[in-house]
Amino acid sequence: MSDRRWIPYAGLLVLFWGVWGAFSSAPTTLYDYPDEMVYILWAITMLIPAYFAMRGHKLDRRPIAAGYGLIVGLTGAGGQLVLFQALTIGPAYLIFPLIAISPAITVLMAVLILRERIRTLATVGVVAALASIVLFSVSSGSGDTGSGPWLILALIVMIAWGVQAFFMKKAATVGVNDATTFAWMTVSGLLLIPVALVMMGGFPGDAPWQAPALTLGTQLLNAVGALFLVMALSRGKAAIVAPVTNALAPVLTIVLSLAVYQTLPSIYGFIGIVLAIGGSTLMVYADESGGESPTATPPTVAAGPPSS
Repeated sequence: MSDRRWIPYAGLLVLFWGVWGAFSSAPTTLYDYPDEMVYILWAITMLIPAYFAMRGHKLDRRPIAAGYGLIVGLTGAGGQLVLFQALTIGPAYLIFPLIAISPAITVLMAVLILRERIRTLATVGVVAALASIVLFSVSSGSGDTGSGPWLILALIVMIAWGVQAFFMKKAATVGVNDATTFAWMTVSGLLLIPVALVMMGGFPGDAPWQAPALTLGTQLLNAVGALFLVMALSRGKAAIVAPVTNALAPVLTIVLSLAVYQTLPSIYGFIGIVLAIGGSTLMVYADESGGESPTATPPTVAAGPPSS
């Protein structure tokens, strides 16, 4: 590809999301900061990339844009709320690769609801993704986990972000611009703040200042990473940008997590990581190369290393 302006933004995205993924649970593990507060501060930081995303763009005021925007936003924000809980009880080096296979849900919805024909590469990716889930399930019983049902929570996030990506595509087919979708994602995140407060039982009164400061720093990486994804996709081909970022951000998270926390996955966990990242990459590449558009809107990951 002759135009490589997307590369610096994709590199920044991988850096920001990779570091965020590795350290996103630090406020809770170090200072016992409620994961609901982590969500609240993340929702607030989303205002920063939303401002830049909307510059030079008009908000689509059609009801269908609001409807799709809210579905995309609530599934993305709801997934974030569950993700922060999962990260407090499970290993990031397994959670993020598992969430990265959310394109399998998008592919299956397209086949079942829209009657789309699944591509060969996507089929291989789905099979690899399903195999990785089995291996993660085996791994969760062999010492690769803390206490609590992190696997179930990670699967919930994976499903939510897969549904989110499906409706992102639906929004694009009716002409909703990316900036509008991103704005609704931000609004949805803010709308769920009262839910987080109810779950938490009110604001914590005895948290040290380091807890919110560290949370704001890590979640700002998350939010700004989403903006870098918008910028990378607006400058490069989605068929190249999406698979690259979809694979490399979880890889960086895995490497940093293993290095910092001095833990290694079991053989089942390692194979699951490889299958999850490989399957996700195949699915995203098959999907984007089959229906290329110059721009795309990321999930609130964050597509996580998610969906985008």
